[in-house]
Amino acid sequence: MKKTFLCLVAGAVLTTSCIGSFGLFNKLLGWNKGLSNKFVNELVFIVISPAYGVASVVDLLVLNTVEFWTGSNPVAKVGHVDNVWGRDGKMYAVKTLKNGYEVTRPTGDKVYFVYNKKDNSWSMEENGVQKELFRYNADGTVKAILPNGESLDVAASEQGMYRLRMACNNGTFFAMN
Repeated sequence: MKKTFLCLVAGAVLTTSCIGSFGLFNKLLGWNKGLSNKFVNELVFIVISPAYGVASVVDLLVLNTVEFWTGSNPVAKVGHVDNVWGRDGKMYAVKTLKNGYEVTRPTGDKVYFVYNKKDNSWSMEENGVQKELFRYNADGTVKAILPNGESLDVAASEQGMYRLRMACNNGTFFAMN
């Protein structure tokens, strides 16, 4: 009885508020979905279904807890490249790095978006020049750096993003669908 109680308490402490990204489970699922067709997907799913349970338990008890306490998942998609269509109708390659993203423009030029854990901030680096974009404040707000170099503290909400858009566009904001 004592061991059961201690296990429940330990489990509650280790997994409290750490929903996590379930990286291992999602990698397995992504691999299965990437197979040739839906019939093969189903066949493989049935054959390896115990692996989904194991991956879920490992994510729940180990990896998501590590992610909660350290801020990074050990099975993150570092090195993975996604091709993304830009608003300009051109294709961009977005590579996941350990501390951010590398974006390759259609011209081949690269822009880096880098997360600084110490400052809890995001910066953009282009042609060797690094410019801070925003940082998270201790009170839950965000300090955004405006194009004119000034900073603005906004709430991390729709109202805060609206206020930031208005400040960046000199009070003009057009909604797009």
